[in-house]
Amino acid sequence: MFIAITLSLAATGFLLWLLFNLAVYALPFYAGLSAAMWAYQHDAGFIGAALVGLVVAGLTFGMGQGLFATLRSPWRRALVAAVYAGPAGVAGYFAVYGVSGIGGTGEVWRILFASVGAVIVAGVAWVRVSALHPGHEARQAGPPRNSSFRHMGAANDG
Repeated sequence: MFIAITLSLAATGFLLWLLFNLAVYALPFYAGLSAAMWAYQHDAGFIGAALVGLVVAGLTFGMGQGLFATLRSPWRRALVAAVYAGPAGVAGYFAVYGVSGIGGTGEVWRILFASVGAVIVAGVAWVRVSALHPGHEARQAGPPRNSSFRHMGAANDG
């Protein structure tokens, strides 16, 4: 019995680790899956649909990273991060909702747990999208290097 409980806790921990690590890729996965299903329904075949899905997923991820890397405005970068964090939050909601149903939890508690899980997973995805491209280096404190700023104390010393 001890081994079963230990293995089940390890499996749950692994699934949570997997959820948090793959949350960033929810939007590219969804876009690739949708494109693959569309291609398969339009007689592309299994291999053609898989290739279309992989290309679309890669382009979606690459475009997001390119936008995040080139945009300088924090609001625009936050918008790109939110576009990636939204589907991750939805995936986190349904993952926690499904896992909480295993324990026989009531419906109100399942929704509450799932909502908290969605916020946490979306937040983690937001941070990871931001961490994939750290952006521009922060400026050092003090006057700009190329300015004609003069220290008043040094100029008036005498």
